[in-house]
Amino acid sequence: MNVEETYDIVIVGAGHAGCEAALAAARLGFETILFTVSMDSVALMPCNPNIGGSSKGHLVREIDALGGEMGKNIDKTYIQSKMLNVSKGPAVHSLRAQADKGEYTKQMRLTLQKEPRLTLRQGEVSELIYEAVDGTAGGSASEKSSVKVVGVKTFSGAIYHAKAVVLCTGVYLKAMCIYGDTITYTGPNGLMAANHLSDSMEAGGIPLRRFKTGTPPRLDGTTIDYSKMAEQKGDDRIQPFSFTNTEEDIKRDQISCWLTYTGEETHNIIKENIDRSPLFSGVIKGTGPRYCPSIEDKIMKFPDKDRHQLFVEPEGEFTTEMYLDGMSSSMPEDVQYRMVHSVPGLENAKIVRPAYAIEYDCISATDLKPSLEFKSVSGLFSAGQINGSSGYEEAGAQGLIAGINAARLLQGKEPVVLSRSDGYIGVLIDDLVTKETKEPYRMMTSRAEYRLLLRQDNADLRLTDIGHEVGLIDDARYEAFCKKREIINSEIERLKATMIGAAKENQEFLAKHNSSPIHTAVSLADIIRRPEFSYELITELDTERPELPLTREIIEQIDISIKYEGYIERQQRQVDHFLKMEGKRIPADIDYSLVKNLRIEARQKLEAVRPESIGQASRISGVSPADVNMLLLYLNM
Repeated sequence: MNVEETYDIVIVGAGHAGCEAALAAARLGFETILFTVSMDSVALMPCNPNIGGSSKGHLVREIDALGGEMGKNIDKTYIQSKMLNVSKGPAVHSLRAQADKGEYTKQMRLTLQKEPRLTLRQGEVSELIYEAVDGTAGGSASEKSSVKVVGVKTFSGAIYHAKAVVLCTGVYLKAMCIYGDTITYTGPNGLMAANHLSDSMEAGGIPLRRFKTGTPPRLDGTTIDYSKMAEQKGDDRIQPFSFTNTEEDIKRDQISCWLTYTGEETHNIIKENIDRSPLFSGVIKGTGPRYCPSIEDKIMKFPDKDRHQLFVEPEGEFTTEMYLDGMSSSMPEDVQYRMVHSVPGLENAKIVRPAYAIEYDCISATDLKPSLEFKSVSGLFSAGQINGSSGYEEAGAQGLIAGINAARLLQGKEPVVLSRSDGYIGVLIDDLVTKETKEPYRMMTSRAEYRLLLRQDNADLRLTDIGHEVGLIDDARYEAFCKKREIINSEIERLKATMIGAAKENQEFLAKHNSSPIHTAVSLADIIRRPEFSYELITELDTERPELPLTREIIEQIDISIKYEGYIERQQRQVDHFLKMEGKRIPADIDYSLVKNLRIEARQKLEAVRPESIGQASRISGVSPADVNMLLLYLNM
């Protein structure tokens, strides 16, 4: 006698991907159940308790613009907020906030539990239930030409029927935590691993691989000498992540972080004990992240570098535990103590939790459609670190899209697929499903070709229409957004049309601000384009400025749109060309063996990825421009 229940959508895993997927599905009207191996792992931050950062801040603001939850949750629970890259152009400005780790989890769990149509349940999902599309039950997906997922089974034997399933298993599939000779078969922070679902996936024809990530040691803050470190304070002016919040809504006292460095002694300790590192001894088999390497990896790969930055960051307001950002490691415990004690300010520091590496099963995202649905199993979606990505923000972005598309599948609607010109989320998913990722994927601004258009400050202008059409942005929020957009556009047009001449008072104003004089009539927009001026600074010249509800965000949009107009227009022309290639659709049933003059590698890659457009085909590694031309000729495009 086992439990048997029916839901519309099942979400497996309640990390950052699972939370966004479950909330999206439930808010779109579907009875949804979200499984977690432990209630303590809901929206857990097992690595650095921060949200945002370079390019990742863009993802969080895009999640918010589409109607997701991550931005709102970090606004409730941050303990320090900072805008990064402010000395550079607006395309790379990125918001980062240090979170209260425990409070972030609590607030997200409360949001989930208060959501109508959403059930949060502790339990290990051990099996996917497949069915042939013709309705014949039984057998594995690999034995069928076309199958769908119709539910899941838990380790206890309970069965949950569903029309769609979203896998958001993070790093829990057959997880193994390692430091030195110590190996524990657990998930992060000693939580239970998910040891059975991998077998069911492979039985269903879904190939898996092993990736690896890691964390640094956590230290007792009362044993740290902060006088030997540089204090890192938060910004005085707070920028919320969520477009629904203002600075006044969320401003609070902030907690400092601290900067210190490794030195020659640290590096010598690591080199002397490198044979004891499971990363170098061969114990660790999984592929680790290139852009977030362990400290031993850094020392061995960059032997000429005499020091590396270490940030000492609080894990929360009500704990003395500190996160040692920059010292991710899998070294033995005794070596970790020596490494830590060799750092200025940490000479007497006590380790609360040792650093460890974690290996886990994941898929190749090239097995997914751009909607994040499996090509081989209809109704089965996948999001987050199981797709070969790393980071809370990357996971949350995928989870939101997977949850939306699971709901749209049940609605009989076309999936939401963001292009590379729509947002960083589009870049992230396109890279994952198109380019074979050999290591954990991390979002970076350099991956976005159109980053001047895809700024974090205009995420709402780019994506709120989509969020409203999908149903995650309510009418009241959408109406406020439309008013904001109207003010921005009308003010920009007014500034372009308002002319000023070479009158004495105008020349004096320009001279006062060390700006060159004008010799003929120019528009106010032309004045704003000068580097020494902004919308606010030219108020004295703008004698007919209307009374408007101008927020800081509106003024920022006016300034950026005018100052960077030429660059934005040039990038928009590039986007127009890109969209033409995206519009050239490839038939789903195309037989690539019939395309003449395709190289063998290109034919194999195209067959494996099954791109949906010529644009996507052109981004596949191993497909050359000549191959794309052969494809265009074959399709008469």
